[in-house]
Amino acid sequence: MRTREVWACIAISAMFYACDRTTEYVQTVAPGPTTCAECHDPSNLITGKQTQWAESVHGTGTAYLRGTSKDCAGCHSGNAFAERIKAGLNPDQVAAGDPDPTRQDCRACHKIHETYTKDDFALRSTKKVTLFAVANASFDGGEGNLCVNCHQPRRDAPVAVNGIITGISSHWGPHHGPQSAMLLGVAGAGVTGKPSGHYGAVPNTCVQCHMGDDRDHHFDPVLAACQKCHPGATNFDIDGVQTDIIARADQLGELLLQAGLINENSPDGHPIVTSAPEDQGIALYNWLYVAHEDKSNGVHNVDYARALLDEGITRMGGTPPPAPAAPATLSQATTR
Repeated sequence: MRTREVWACIAISAMFYACDRTTEYVQTVAPGPTTCAECHDPSNLITGKQTQWAESVHGTGTAYLRGTSKDCAGCHSGNAFAERIKAGLNPDQVAAGDPDPTRQDCRACHKIHETYTKDDFALRSTKKVTLFAVANASFDGGEGNLCVNCHQPRRDAPVAVNGIITGISSHWGPHHGPQSAMLLGVAGAGVTGKPSGHYGAVPNTCVQCHMGDDRDHHFDPVLAACQKCHPGATNFDIDGVQTDIIARADQLGELLLQAGLINENSPDGHPIVTSAPEDQGIALYNWLYVAHEDKSNGVHNVDYARALLDEGITRMGGTPPPAPAAPATLSQATTR
């Protein structure tokens, strides 16, 4: 290592020791020189990914500020998330909020500056995830498993007592990222589902669809990833899946609005009741699940999303639209 690089690394280390954050000194004992340049090379590998991330939902907004609460820290704060994964805890097992929360940045997902080699780019975990709020449900989707540590429901479908569902609030429903449960076909009310083909047939699940082969850190769905199985796709409304699900969600939303259960029929509509008769409560929960929380408009699991909405429409006294003539490609589960 050149003298200038040595002093640069020493200066960086000094800054770390001067701050009041807990740091861990790593002594490299492997033969050969150690160098920051193994990762910080002349390429745009790091700066390019960082620029993409800075424009993503993970890199913007103020949701990370919720990390000061122990109930939210394990997902909302990137630093607390990393510590939770290291400790092997579920989101509801975090004992304290993060007094200095961060966004879900590079260190949230990657082992940055733990070895000072390219091993630092490794994901913090790709272990199979047992959904902590949904009985007998687990997700095993390769690199996507890291995402599922947060993108899972914080509560299961409601159960009525004496014909009434209670505990409804403005933040009721699966709250806030039930995408893994949707892929598995679980956690909805009144419907038995099956895993989507997107769970069984797509390697690395969430990562493959939302980052593509180039691992784009905007985290937006990548159409090129869809075209591997849907070569004629020009948008995400493949086989009219999204058009169909949006129409059913709108129909159920209008029924819920007319019944005085939500404040508006939109993806941002919130419950305005604290309890409801069983049929209404189940319809409300399913609408929140599909239209408000999952956010894929059926792409994650079209059969299950359609069944949840149809169940809600029926329980609210409506008549669901006829099913499409042909099922969407990859709508049936396959064996991983």
